[in-house]
Amino acid sequence: MLHALTRAVSRSLAACELTFAVRETIDIALAQRQHRDYVRALESLGVCVHSLAEEPDLPDAVFVEDPLIVVEELAIVTHPGAASRRPEAESLARAIAQFRPVRNLTEPATLEGGDVMRIGWDIFVGRSTRTNDAGICQLAAELETWGYVVHPVDVNGCLHLKSACCPLGDGRVLINREWIDAAPLGRYELVDVHTEEPHAANVLRIGDTVLMPAAFPRTADLIRALGLAVRTVDISELMKAEAAVTCSSVLFSTEP
Repeated sequence: MLHALTRAVSRSLAACELTFAVRETIDIALAQRQHRDYVRALESLGVCVHSLAEEPDLPDAVFVEDPLIVVEELAIVTHPGAASRRPEAESLARAIAQFRPVRNLTEPATLEGGDVMRIGWDIFVGRSTRTNDAGICQLAAELETWGYVVHPVDVNGCLHLKSACCPLGDGRVLINREWIDAAPLGRYELVDVHTEEPHAANVLRIGDTVLMPAAFPRTADLIRALGLAVRTVDISELMKAEAAVTCSSVLFSTEP
């Protein structure tokens, strides 16, 4: 059974952290509707969704991916690079504790889950404005005990590693090579996003379907040409907060 933790959109979302995006007016009511549609899309793909209540005073709290990393053996509460996001972790730790033992990263580490891409036993971690070397080292110490291999990846020009690349399954990775050092991904087949859609690399494969923003139809066509089904969601307001489809859920499995 595939599960997901999600959290409702905060009414304060317009005060979100931004690093590379230009601040735009966010329609909060529309963002909330779009997030509900996103949750319904996950459910339609067979995911059991555990929805947490809004955190009205934490603008970025809907983006649950960043404070929490979950693998089969444990859950790791990160230490986000954006200090304003660190209070988000407490409720997520409580929610995941019924499914996994919980560990915590500590200072001087900074690390956000958007910088962590897993492909089997390989864990690629972006060295970014939000994740530092101490964070990568602490994560490696937690995960390598279980047999995972951590690979640092330099990130330039975007917020997180998964802004620039995400797994498509079957040994493929969707990528924008302009934003990362692709060398650590050399053993995988790299599928480039459409040149007119540089932000299209953040996708979420669930079963045989790739969930992605409706804003990138050319890249969607490239994915369909690989023989994969594509399900799109309109997340235009969430994208103004420098988000995409992986940001708003933490996926994990349980025994059937």
